[in-house]
Amino acid sequence: MVAATNGGTEFATGAFAAQVITGRWFMVFATTLIMSAAGATYMFGLYSPEIKTSLGYDQTTLNLLSFFKDLGSNVGVLAGLINEVTPPWVVLSIGSVLNLFGYVMIWLAVTRRIARPQVWHMCLYICIGANSQSFANTGALVTAVKNFPESRGAVLGLLKGFVGLSGAIITQIYNAVYHNDPRALILLIGWLPAAISFVFLRTIRIIKVVRIPHELKVFYRFLYVSLGLAGFLMLLIILQKQLNFTRAEFIAGAATVVCLIFLPLVIVFKEELYLTNKKNQELSNLPPQIQIVEQKPPPPPPAATAAPPPENQKISCWNPESMFHPPARGDDYTILQALFSLDMLILFFATICGVGGTLTAIDNLGQIGASLGYPKKSISTFVSLVSIWNYLGRVVAGFGSEHFLKKYKFPRPMMLTLTLAVSCIGHLLIAFDVPNGLYFASVIIGFCFGAQWPLLFAIISELFGLKYYSTLYNFGSVASPIGLYLLNVRLTGHLYDKEALKQLRAAGRARVKGEELDCNGAVCFRVAFLVIAAATAFGAAVSLLLVVRTRKFYRSDIYKKFRDEAEAAAAEEERAVVASAAANGNGNGAHASK
Repeated sequence: MVAATNGGTEFATGAFAAQVITGRWFMVFATTLIMSAAGATYMFGLYSPEIKTSLGYDQTTLNLLSFFKDLGSNVGVLAGLINEVTPPWVVLSIGSVLNLFGYVMIWLAVTRRIARPQVWHMCLYICIGANSQSFANTGALVTAVKNFPESRGAVLGLLKGFVGLSGAIITQIYNAVYHNDPRALILLIGWLPAAISFVFLRTIRIIKVVRIPHELKVFYRFLYVSLGLAGFLMLLIILQKQLNFTRAEFIAGAATVVCLIFLPLVIVFKEELYLTNKKNQELSNLPPQIQIVEQKPPPPPPAATAAPPPENQKISCWNPESMFHPPARGDDYTILQALFSLDMLILFFATICGVGGTLTAIDNLGQIGASLGYPKKSISTFVSLVSIWNYLGRVVAGFGSEHFLKKYKFPRPMMLTLTLAVSCIGHLLIAFDVPNGLYFASVIIGFCFGAQWPLLFAIISELFGLKYYSTLYNFGSVASPIGLYLLNVRLTGHLYDKEALKQLRAAGRARVKGEELDCNGAVCFRVAFLVIAAATAFGAAVSLLLVVRTRKFYRSDIYKKFRDEAEAAAAEEERAVVASAAANGNGNGAHASK
C-alpha cells in the first residue's frame, strides 16, 4: 500500500513537473528571462566612452555607431519573415549566434586583441549584435502576444518592461562578475543573452489559445514581482551612488537581483497546481449516465464552424491587388495592406519623431553629462535611472492602457499622443541646462521612451490583426533608426562636433588627426534639443489624427472575436472530455439499462 502510494506520488510529481515545464505560464516566465537580457542596446551610453577613447572616434563617428546599433535592433523585418514560416526556436537560435558574434567582435576590437578595425567594420559588428534583439523580441515577445491575445497590452507592458530593466540588471551582474572593467561589460553583453535564449529554445512556442478568466490577474502578479525587482534595483543604484561598495557587496546585490528574477516561478507553480485541481474536480463532478446519453448527438457542429475560412485563404500576404482594399480595422490585414494604410503611415511618422528624439537623448547621456560638468559617477546613475524609468514607462503604458481601454474605452493612440507631449519637457530640460535637470530629464525621457513601445506594438496588433504580426511588429520598429539617424547623426552629432571645433579654434589649437573631440558647456546640445523638442511636439500633433480616425473602432468590443474563438475551443475540449468519459462508462451504462 505504502509502495503503491509512493509510486503514485512519484508518478504524480513527475507528471506535474512535465506539466509545469510545458505549460503556458512557464513559457511566460522563460520569456521574461529572455527579455531581461535583451536590452543591451540601451546600455550604449555606458560603454560608448570606452569605444570612443580606445578607437579615437569623434562624436559624429560615435553617433554613426549609435545609428547602426539602433538600425540593427529595430530593423527586424528578416526576423519577422523567418518567424512567419518557422517555429520560434529557429528565430531565437539565429538571434543567439548574432548576439555572440557582434559583441564579441566589438570586445576584441576595444581590447585590441585584433587589429584596429575600419569604422564600417565596427558599424557592421554593432549592427549584427544589436539585430539579435529583434530576433529575441520576435521569437519570444510576439509568440507571447499570440498566446494571450486578450491581454496583449499587459503582455507587451510586462515583457517590454523587463527589456527596459535589462540595462540595470546586466549592470549589477557585471559589477559582481567583472567589477569596474568597462571593456568586460561588452563581453558580458555578448555571451549572457545568447546563453539564456539557447537554454529556452524549445520552451518558447505557439500554444493553442484557451480562455482563462483570471488571466489578467496572473499577469498582475508577474507585474508585482517585477515592480519589487525595479524597486530593489533603484535602491541599489542609490546606495551605490552614495557609498563605495566592496566586491562582496556587489556580489550580494547581484545575487538578490537574480533571486527576484526567478521569483515568478512561484506564480507558475501556483497556476499549474490550480489548473490540475480544476481538471480533477471537473472530471470527478461529471454525472455518469444521463450525460452519456445526451452527449451522443453533438458531432454535427464542427461542420458548421469549419465553413468561413476559404475567402481569407485566397489572399496572399504580399498580394499587390488587395493592398489598397484593406478589411475593416481589427481584421487580419495582409502585409502590404497594413504598410500602405494611412493609419500605419501616421503611426510611423509619430514614432520617428517620438522614439528618435528620446533615443537620441539616451544614447548621448554620457556626452551630455560630461559637457554639462556632471561627475562620472553621476553619468552611470543617469544610465541606470533611464533603465528603471524605461521599465516603469513600459509597464504603466501596457497595463494602464489595457485597464483604461477595457473599462473606459480610452483609445491607445490618445495615450501615445500624451506620452509624446510629456517627453518634450525632458528635451527642454537638457536644452536649457536646468540645475540638476539631467536627473529629471533622465526620468522623463526614460519613462516616455519606454511607454511608446508597448503602445506602438499594441496599436499595430489591434488595427491590423495578429495573422502577420511577426512582420508588422518589426516594420513598426523601423521608425526608430530613421528617427535616430535624422535627429542623432545628422543633427545632434553634427552640431556637437561643430561646437567642439569652434572651442578648439578659440583655444588657439588645430585638431590633430584621430584626436577625440570634446565640447564643454550647455551650448553643445542646446540647439539640437530645441529642434528635437519641436519635432516631438509636431509628432504628437500628427498622432492626434490617428486618435480621430480610430475613435469608433476603440469604442467597439475589439477583443470579441478572440473571446468567441477561445470559448468555441473550450466547448470543443469539454465535449472531447465528456465523450472520453462516455466511452469509458459505456459498459457500466449498458449494465444499468438491463
